[in-house]
Order: sequence, then structure tokens, then C-alpha cells
Amino acid sequence: MGHYEAGHYEAGRGRPDRGLFRRMSIALEVVATDGLARAGLLRTPHGTVETPAFMPVGTQGSVKGLTPDEVAGAGARMILANTYHLSQRPGVATVAAAGGLHAFMGWGGPILTDSGGFQVFSLGAQVDEGGVSFTSHLDGSRLRLTPEDAMAIQAGLGSDIAMALDQCTAYPIAYRDAEAAHRRTLAWAERCRAAHATAVSAGTAVNPGQVAFGIVQGSVYRDLREASAAALVDLDFPGYAVGSLSVGEPAELMAEVLDYTLPLLPEDRPRYLMGVGTPDYLLEAVARGVDMADCVLPTRVARNGTALLYPRAGGAGRLVLRNAVHAADFTPIDPHCRCDACRHFTRAYIHHLLKAHEMLGPRLLSLHNLHTLHRFVADMRGAIIAGEFAAFRAGFWQAGGGVWRRGGGADEG
Repeated sequence: MGHYEAGHYEAGRGRPDRGLFRRMSIALEVVATDGLARAGLLRTPHGTVETPAFMPVGTQGSVKGLTPDEVAGAGARMILANTYHLSQRPGVATVAAAGGLHAFMGWGGPILTDSGGFQVFSLGAQVDEGGVSFTSHLDGSRLRLTPEDAMAIQAGLGSDIAMALDQCTAYPIAYRDAEAAHRRTLAWAERCRAAHATAVSAGTAVNPGQVAFGIVQGSVYRDLREASAAALVDLDFPGYAVGSLSVGEPAELMAEVLDYTLPLLPEDRPRYLMGVGTPDYLLEAVARGVDMADCVLPTRVARNGTALLYPRAGGAGRLVLRNAVHAADFTPIDPHCRCDACRHFTRAYIHHLLKAHEMLGPRLLSLHNLHTLHRFVADMRGAIIAGEFAAFRAGFWQAGGGVWRRGGGADEG
């Protein structure tokens, strides 16, 4: 397997050149704090990302419906791709032969790949100490994924951050089941750490600067979360994720888990909350010290005709532009937004596109939604640096941020 070598260039802008790859690992520099909230610079082999950061999800090597330039133009500097889906189609050999996922999809910024564990557990998975057996969503064949497999696939994809294979848990879950998943996740983490180190040292990783992150599990049980965090810190991962949250538990319970889990993780390592993407959840996660988050929400709801509105006084949270009330509304989605969708098109036009099943409708909403979330995250970062995060947070809730807790604030039309 050949190595892909690329120099530094602007995220999302053009295809990579084939210059010298900087053998650089992930490094987080915290530049400001306000309470527990942190603003930082996450340095990677494919550029520096300002944190806190939101990562759009490009499951199959594409943020659905958008070009890399459009994704970067909406404010994204780092994206997430899915190990399971890419291993099934087009296959890791094809991606590696292209020079890695960055070259294959034409994205110049950092990429994080998940391990595939979340997906395989939804595919009739049977788990044992060795790994996971499951059914392919493509052809129904039985497949096997081990910690070593997960690391080998991600080494071939060439992402900047590879996630260790973990056993995801639902909510609610009995203590004994959460404990079993926690123990298995720790055993797999140790195997992933070793397999990843071997791949990098042996030169079989497409991206020699790739690092692996561990994932804290334990559901909503404090002793399990604490034990998981302690064991993973002992393994000295370059970064840490908190998994199996935002899976149906009350928002207050998620906040409680973060309150006692995040302080156990090293201050000089990135902290990644998996699967969170609404402003209220992002705000409260950042308030507790989270640096990174990802979610399919902004593009998924866009494909269903929903626009996210920047949180402000009197805001509705979301607009369902399929609804008839927008058929003759010739105002922008958000008059305060400067994205292309809001500068050039009206609610009525996008409503028409959606009703006519024109592809442009979901594309415009995806651009707007990503722009909105990235602007919100950038404003959080600015507030942290200015020492005004507490006021920013209070202002969000005073302005009606609770609309997101009531199911997203879909408009009345």
C-alpha cells in the first residue's frame, strides 16, 4: 500500500498536491478559557482547526449534496466519514489507491473517521470478546469487524483521526449490560492502540500522521464512566471521545454525565462529544469543556425541507419550508444570514423547489444549515476568547433557547 503525501493547503479548496507529507500528529493548543469552556487550535497533518469545532458528517466520503468547496464555504474545517460504509463501497483498497480519502474526495482539511461500531450495531450485530459479526446492508452477507480490522481500514483511508472500535449502548440500558459493554470497549481500545501503533510504525498507514482516539463508555452510570476514563487515560490516547450520549436520555442527564466525565480527561488533549448537533446541546457541551462535536442533523433535516435558524430572541428554532404558509413568503430564510441561500433566494422559492422535488432545494437548505451552525460555534469561540461566554450562554437561554428542547421549534405553518 503506497503512501499519500500532501502539503498544507486550504481546507476544501481544490485537490491535494503530491508534495511532502508533514509527519505530524494531532496537537491541541488551548488559547483561552472562560469557566470550563475552551477555545483552542487543533493542529493536524491537514491544517489547523479552531475549536470548539463542529464537524459535518460525510458518511460515504460526501457531505450529502454539497461539494468540498461548498462545505468549506459554509464554515467547516474538519469533516467526519464512516469507516463501515467506505469499507463496503468503494472499498478501502480503492480509497488507498487514490492516495487516501482526502485525495479521493477532494477535501483538503482534516478528516475524522469513526470506527464503524455505531453502524454495525444496527445491522443485526452479534458481539463477542473478539469483535462484532453482522449483516451487510448491501447484499445481506455476514461480515466480521475486529478492533484490528477497524484500525487497518482507517489506516488505509488515511484520515487524520481514527476512532477506536467501541461497543455503543442505547438508553435506557441495564447496569450489567452497560458494564459488559464498558469492559469490552476497554479491551478493544487496548487492541486498537496497539494495532494502530503497529500500522504507523510499519509504514502501512496512508497518512503517517494519523492518530487514534479512545472512546469513554459507561452509559449514565457514574462509576462506569469514571472507570472507563481512567483506563483510557492510562493508555495515553492523543484524544478522547465521549460516546453513547444523545441517544434518547434527557438533556439534563447528558449534562450530568459530561459534568463528571470531562474533568477526568487530560486538559491538553482534544475532547470530542459524538453525535451532537443542535445549538442547545452544543452550547452546554462547550460550557463543560468539549472541543469537538459531529452530527448528521443539519443536512438530514435539510433533505426533509427544514431550515435551522440562528438562535436569537423570538426565533422559531426551525422552519419547515415544505409547509404551505411559506408558498408566498418572499423573504429570506433568515434575513440576518449571509449564506448564498439567504442572499439570493426566498422562502417561497425554496418551498417551490421542495414541492417540485428539485435537488436544489435540499442543497440550499444544507448550505444554510451548515452555515448557521458554524456561525453559532464561531460565536461561542469568540465569546470564550473575549471572556464573555457566561453572558453568551445566559443570553441564549433568555432569548428562547429552550425552543430546541421542545422538539426543535418547528414553525406553525
